[in-house]
Amino acid sequence: MPIDVKAALSAEPTVREANWTERDVLLYHLGLGAGVDALDPAELGWVYEKGLKVLPTFAMVAGQGVSAGTLKPAGMNMPGIDIDLRKILHAGQSLTLHAPIPTSGSALVSSRVADVWDKGKAAMIVLEQAATDLDGNPLWTTAMQIWARGEGGFGGDAGPDAVSAVPERDADTVLVSKTGTAQALVYRLSADMNPLHADPSFAQMAGFDRPILHGLASYGVVCKAVVDGMLDGDPSRVQNFSVRFAGSIYPGETIETSVWQDGNTLTLLATCPERDGQPVLTHATMEVRS
Repeated sequence: MPIDVKAALSAEPTVREANWTERDVLLYHLGLGAGVDALDPAELGWVYEKGLKVLPTFAMVAGQGVSAGTLKPAGMNMPGIDIDLRKILHAGQSLTLHAPIPTSGSALVSSRVADVWDKGKAAMIVLEQAATDLDGNPLWTTAMQIWARGEGGFGGDAGPDAVSAVPERDADTVLVSKTGTAQALVYRLSADMNPLHADPSFAQMAGFDRPILHGLASYGVVCKAVVDGMLDGDPSRVQNFSVRFAGSIYPGETIETSVWQDGNTLTLLATCPERDGQPVLTHATMEVRS
């Protein structure tokens, strides 16, 4: 079987050093569409080194951008996991911030397979990463859910049920983020060089009309919209951000994020109005600091 569950769960974590500079942060923010209005002081805070802020979702690409050297297509290399990359799908993502991310710095990132769930026709692989600074102080923890088609049925735990908790009332606010037609070409320079996001013929072979925007780009776009629209532009107020990826969008389309607030918990639903409200991010919550 391509997935050796025992080997995957018992393997020692792999550790790498991630290094980044202000240029990596600036490029990441530009890949999310920041700086469209270059005269807006709020936008300059994301794209100008003077007073630069770091969006929490930069954690997803830290140490993988231009400062890392040669950029390579995204892959999956984990103990006990041997799967055709064409069979996998990034299904969900969570991020917990333990401290603000510095504009430049280094981190030790430890990666391990935390769970493998049996979903019948598929397996769900949960890849956990924990980052500390070089003195051992926690920076962030992430959990990536990877859906592997055709790898289920091994008799394992099915994992927790996914529950969508969108309130049965109108959203407290709706945030609108228009993406740019070249946005995927910029975002891919921060990490994921998969040709699905750049090559029209490759995208068509994968079943899309044209290259699609990265799921993690949508994740970052929504995080920025919430920080700008509800958190006074202060990224340090984000404590946790968890989503399921429900659908792709093409660069140039719009992401509308409906937000319901209950104290320090925000419930989010991101959709694409050009697709009659097709979901983009679901099961989405953000815990924020007051």
